[in-house]
Amino acid sequence: MKNIQAEIISVGTELLLGQITDTNSQWLSQKLNDLGVNVYYHQTVGDNADRVTSVLQMAQQRSQLVIVTGGLGPTEDDLTRESAINVLNRSLVIDQTSLKRVEAHFEKNGIPMTENNRKQAVVFENATVFQNDEGMAPGMFVEHEGTGWIFLPGVPREMKAIMNEKVIPFLKQKYELTGQLVSRELKFIGIGESTLEDKISHIIQSQSNPTIAPLAGDDGVLLRLSAKATTKEKGYALIDELQQRIFQVVGEYCYGIDHDTIESTVLNIMEEKHMTLSSAESLTGGRFIEKLVSVPGASKVVRGSIVSYQREVKEKLLLVSSGTIDQYGTISEQCAFEMVENVQNMMHTDISMSFTGNAGPDPIEGKPVGTVYIGIKQGSNPPQIYAYTFHGSRDNIRNRAVKKGYELLYKLLKS
Repeated sequence: MKNIQAEIISVGTELLLGQITDTNSQWLSQKLNDLGVNVYYHQTVGDNADRVTSVLQMAQQRSQLVIVTGGLGPTEDDLTRESAINVLNRSLVIDQTSLKRVEAHFEKNGIPMTENNRKQAVVFENATVFQNDEGMAPGMFVEHEGTGWIFLPGVPREMKAIMNEKVIPFLKQKYELTGQLVSRELKFIGIGESTLEDKISHIIQSQSNPTIAPLAGDDGVLLRLSAKATTKEKGYALIDELQQRIFQVVGEYCYGIDHDTIESTVLNIMEEKHMTLSSAESLTGGRFIEKLVSVPGASKVVRGSIVSYQREVKEKLLLVSSGTIDQYGTISEQCAFEMVENVQNMMHTDISMSFTGNAGPDPIEGKPVGTVYIGIKQGSNPPQIYAYTFHGSRDNIRNRAVKKGYELLYKLLKS
């Protein structure tokens, strides 16, 4: 299995202006990774001949395989071929097969073909041409001083069809790509990215194959383990061994793998234990329970939730005492205590959660923005109340409170 260093170049001023999102580079990276090809660089360049030439020259110097998308159309600002001449030292010729396909397209649609459309049939001399079954401009492969160059149209539908049907089989044969790249994501909660990385630093420092990539996620920290092998089975065997080493150090924080979410993990544990859940939410406005009920099968666990945003709702519906609120306020440990206890009693659940706090924009009841209280109660045990100070936007504070709630619930269930 060869170790190939690849680069992807996207051509088009519309990409730089943000008028179009460059999904081609992401998709191509995934495809190349599946083939075991390492993508080291992404470049995006506008429709300017000098700048296109410059990025192509840079790619020639540092990469063994370069895929260029865009700039193969019929208009004057489609400059990819003309710019590449300066780098590849090849002349341009008309590919007769491609020209016939272009002419047939216009004839079929009853549209006169303008002369500039002949440009879409122009290829590099002695190139391997990949016909475009979804459009007109073909793809092509040329080799120059040890670097393989693949040129593809920028229209995603056309690019993907040529890549899937023609380029990938060509690359497998050309570069003897018999290997497989497999990966697995380990998901952690209750530990920060820097702390996690520090605890397994000795494993990261000794990595080669498989590799470890720490990533920040919406619901915790991720470790992406990737391995190359001749078969997927051998690749996953390598990952299994690495995962075991990681779990010996930080396994207690791992809540899921790949497509698991913290809410699906919590739901599965509670269902296995035949436990029920309720919540009383002020600050979070129902976000905590909404995440859980979005998981299929939530009705087996979730009894309900009371969103008690205003004081009178806390008093009349949740039966939080007016004396508690008068003395301590709605944003307080005492209020969270009564909320979590009362909602459990009302809904007769095994576990209950409560959320109250101030997400901003201004201080409330003398409590600064970011003040959060989360209550959790299991069975006949007394409620446990946790106080936090979160920073960020209003939405960020609310989301962090929800995330922390799931962390507390997960720890309780695991204990």
